[in-house]
Amino acid sequence: MPYVCLLLSGAALLVNGLATLGRLPRRDAAAFSLVIGGTQLVLGVVHLSAGDTGTPALLAAAGMFLFGLTYLYAGLDVVLALGSRGLGWFCGMVAFCGLLLGAAWSGTDPLLAVLWLCWSVLWALLFASMALGAVRLEPFTGWALVLASQVTATVPALLGLAGLWPRSILVAWLAALFLAGLFAAARALARRGTNVPRRASAGWR
Repeated sequence: MPYVCLLLSGAALLVNGLATLGRLPRRDAAAFSLVIGGTQLVLGVVHLSAGDTGTPALLAAAGMFLFGLTYLYAGLDVVLALGSRGLGWFCGMVAFCGLLLGAAWSGTDPLLAVLWLCWSVLWALLFASMALGAVRLEPFTGWALVLASQVTATVPALLGLAGLWPRSILVAWLAALFLAGLFAAARALARRGTNVPRRASAGWR
């Protein structure tokens, strides 16, 4: 179930990133977020219903619920025109929770710990943009979402589904370096001015 949710997250991050850059209508992204968020919450409940109460299973369920609630809230934020500030503060809380989950996974799954650190950065960017009004970060956030969607979600999900999830520390360090380069690339793309004005983007609004 966690790998399926991760695969769905890759699609949701991509669509919301494109909407943030103004490449897709925000209502399209909102509808997709509602579907993905609701599906992930259901899968999270099914995952817990399997009866495994061990720490790894509970940590995996926590991640599924955090992603699911984020997408569901993002979709409702647009549909109900809530204004995004509440969503922004929620993203700030999730960013902090992501750091805790990363620390919890660091001993047993270093690659997943690195991925959680990356996702926490994405949530922190959304927090700064929506809750703190840092509008200048929107192009960077949009590109970061687009680039991270496949690298941190889709590809890892496919590896997990195929039974090829790497657990070595070396792979985790290489992933961390690659993700640092990914954020640098997102920053460079944002500076090129290939985004549209904020009023036409607002993928999470």
